[in-house]
Amino acid sequence: MARDYYGTLGVRRDATPEEIKRAYRKLARELHPDVNPSAEAQDRFKEVSTAYEVLSDPKKRQIVDLGGDPMEAGNGGMGGAGMRDPFAGFGLGDIMDAFFGSATSRGPRSRVQPGSDALIRLELTLEECASGVQRDITVDTAVLCDACEGAGCAPGTGPQTCDTCGGRGEVQSVQRSFLGQVVTARACPVCRGFGEVIPDPCQQCGGDGRVRSRRTISVKIPAGVGDGMRVRLASQGEVGPGGGPAGDLYVEVEELPHETFTRDGADLHCTLRVPMTAAALGTVLPLQTLDSTEELRLEPGTQPGTEVVLPGKGLPRLRSSGRVDGRGDLHVHLDVVVPAKLDARQTELLRELATLRGEEQPELASNGRVGGGLFSRLRGSFGQR
Repeated sequence: MARDYYGTLGVRRDATPEEIKRAYRKLARELHPDVNPSAEAQDRFKEVSTAYEVLSDPKKRQIVDLGGDPMEAGNGGMGGAGMRDPFAGFGLGDIMDAFFGSATSRGPRSRVQPGSDALIRLELTLEECASGVQRDITVDTAVLCDACEGAGCAPGTGPQTCDTCGGRGEVQSVQRSFLGQVVTARACPVCRGFGEVIPDPCQQCGGDGRVRSRRTISVKIPAGVGDGMRVRLASQGEVGPGGGPAGDLYVEVEELPHETFTRDGADLHCTLRVPMTAAALGTVLPLQTLDSTEELRLEPGTQPGTEVVLPGKGLPRLRSSGRVDGRGDLHVHLDVVVPAKLDARQTELLRELATLRGEEQPELASNGRVGGGLFSRLRGSFGQR
């Protein structure tokens, strides 16, 4: 029986060359002798490398898809002499059967499948996003069954070849049409396409090779992260069926609102309410930033809506490579507050200031005789007719 190169890499039979390459690289990183020196891992690494060598070569892959094995010595993998025409010696009915998927078997599916990725969300304050933080998080994922070590079989037992499909993983049905004999294939309903069954499944995992488990892992969040950003933890996700390699765990940041600052990338914005007198006379105010207290100097005559920028007092700029490249700025927007109520003395002083600056406001009397405002002058001109 031809070897299942697709199952060795854990990919579908219609996988693209890019998907085959990604699957090989992922397995190679886990099984390379420099990383995993065990004898079992070295044997598995050789199998993975051979599978990639075959499936990355279009001619060899064609032989595999036709049911042959290009790595068999002396016959080119097709039971004949070398790389011959795959349809040589076939009759018309055989060729039609080949096109309808009946001349060759796709082979059983591998019980060992890669695991899926997992996602967990982590709430962080603006201060934690700015400084970075290391947290212990609890995750609930599928992990390798320690009773059967992923095999899915009870101790001392093993899988057996499926009697229904004979280990092919599929069953065929024959129909006749005007084109001749048409054979269709579908996954074996007994073994579900694996080609083998587990008579005595593991009591702990039920034959799946993995169990659900809650565990605590430590994650380091770099400085400068923002809402929606993700930190990847390789091989910390779901273990695959049959004890397959685990996927990745992604920790997504949820940034909590801040009571003072709003964020725009690496820049921060805040609004500072300044008394009218301080804006007119100028002053120096203490301003608490995320990590220090700064002196904010206001020049005399500061106008409402003025923006003061404190360079480098924002958040770290986090590049796609994970490195920090400088910091953003803090933008302070000034809101000049005009008093809504004045006592008698304050009113007197303010009127005196207005007089000194020539900014006194005219008063309108009900009879139009007091004050020199526009409305009083208009009333007087109409009254002289």
